[in-house]
Amino acid sequence: MTQSAREVTVFAGMVAALVLSSSLVSVYPDTTALHHQVQAGTLLQSHGVVATCDVCNSEVVTVAQGSTTPLATVVPVGYSAAELAAAYHLPAASAGTAGTVALIDGGGYPGFESDLATYRSQFGLPPCKVADGCLKVVDYKGGPPLHPDGTDQEKELSLETALDAEMISAACPACKIVLVQAPAEDFYLSALHPSSAAVPSIAKAVDTAIRSGASAVSMSFGYPSTKDINTGAVSAVFSHPGIAFVASSGDSGYHGNVHGYWPQNLPTVISAGGTALYQTSDGFVSNAWNQAGSACETDLPPAHGQPSAVAALCSGHRASSDVSAVSDPATGVAVYDSYGIGGWYIAGGTSAAAPFIAALYARAGHTSRVDGPNTLYTAPDGAFTDVSLGQNGAAHSCQTIAPQLCVAGKGWDGPTGVGTPNGLAGF
Repeated sequence: MTQSAREVTVFAGMVAALVLSSSLVSVYPDTTALHHQVQAGTLLQSHGVVATCDVCNSEVVTVAQGSTTPLATVVPVGYSAAELAAAYHLPAASAGTAGTVALIDGGGYPGFESDLATYRSQFGLPPCKVADGCLKVVDYKGGPPLHPDGTDQEKELSLETALDAEMISAACPACKIVLVQAPAEDFYLSALHPSSAAVPSIAKAVDTAIRSGASAVSMSFGYPSTKDINTGAVSAVFSHPGIAFVASSGDSGYHGNVHGYWPQNLPTVISAGGTALYQTSDGFVSNAWNQAGSACETDLPPAHGQPSAVAALCSGHRASSDVSAVSDPATGVAVYDSYGIGGWYIAGGTSAAAPFIAALYARAGHTSRVDGPNTLYTAPDGAFTDVSLGQNGAAHSCQTIAPQLCVAGKGWDGPTGVGTPNGLAGF
């Protein structure tokens, strides 16, 4: 089998087409009950999920199990910005540094600025507009925003973009945001358009993000990695100490002991894993999400700053993840998108964790010390909340190497890394 064929096989059957509508696809009068299901993690007992694109690490909750129609509501149902701030013990919205976070996403998105304004207004966050210099939208070459083409693929990608930008807003209300738009086709793989053809545009978009002055770059996607990609020119763009490059770890559980996904597998990139986030009468509790990505990357050395004891779990190679945040769609976050859905929806996936973590780096204001995940592993005690329950694969599937790659426990583990944020001290 050729490399191109193997890449296409990776995604076969994983992504179903969303059934999108310009108006609300469903209206639930009892949204309070739905929110309680999010808090309890029971939402998927009666609802399903669908992925947004071939390489996106985001999932949208649907109206019923087995359905590809998103569950849309006129008011937010998923976790709000305030609830996320409470879960991770973040300071008041005005506290921290007003850094710049760039997000790499695909396709045009009419109404992006308006949708972001709707989210921020709903949750009492300060405005972030193009006119006041807070928001900037460019194409992957640094030119004007991509012209929307109105295709279903582009609308699907808008769900990812909305999730990313709104999680940045929740984590760092004062941060500036730069949306860098790569071609939509690069988020959909085929035998004629494999990873090797798609990632050059992504690398160019990252370069544009760097030139925009971003202190953190969020990437909520993963491409099947090859040695040429991992060590070639497209990965050299991430060799920029002083910028926090954060990528989602993936939504398909333990990847195995051969390769992870690009770019989260690179030693200079922070891999954001995933948790389920439950709200109880005693506060918030996180468990490892059973689909959070973890892997060994045998083409590459350990991540920068990764302790030898962690790398040893992958025979001295790069082990992921590094850190984590809410990702389970059963305990998903509230997102607003007028282009793909026409209202509020509930999203999950490690695509939610990556922009949230990236924004915390920018907000903490210490990125001059960042070189990959190095500072995570030297953070003071208490900077992260250890996640000790849950797993993303059967323990025996990791047994020949190390069960920590699949099973959460005391200290570092594959699904959740060093744990979840406890304020800004770890960044």
